[in-house]
Amino acid sequence: MQSTMLKAKLHQARVTHAVLEYEGSCAIDGKLLDMAGIHEYEQIQIYNIDNGERFTTYAIRGEEGTGIISVNGAAAHKANVGDRVIICAYAGYSQAEMINFKPRLIYMTEDNNVSHASNAIPVQVA
Repeated sequence: MQSTMLKAKLHQARVTHAVLEYEGSCAIDGKLLDMAGIHEYEQIQIYNIDNGERFTTYAIRGEEGTGIISVNGAAAHKANVGDRVIICAYAGYSQAEMINFKPRLIYMTEDNNVSHASNAIPVQVA
């Protein structure tokens, strides 16, 4: 049996571009893709913290070191420059693979630099 698990997350990245007249996808700084383990053309989910939109697209490699997060094509209607987004990739894992499985969680600053990385989401008590 396969279970679909969170593979990687870029948490609170800021949208730097929203380009409607584009073929589609989301351009992400290549260094951020590498750090998160997200591959070019891999399906991603984007959750817009500021307006609640949730949508699916695919990652394309943006220029390294630029901090670019460019939401392109029809998805540009769902995010504005400056919006905070969570970008997630999911993958299927067997029961054996899940024994040592840990996602890559990358936490971002306001200017799309990495504040820290983790492999576990902290539990918050209300």
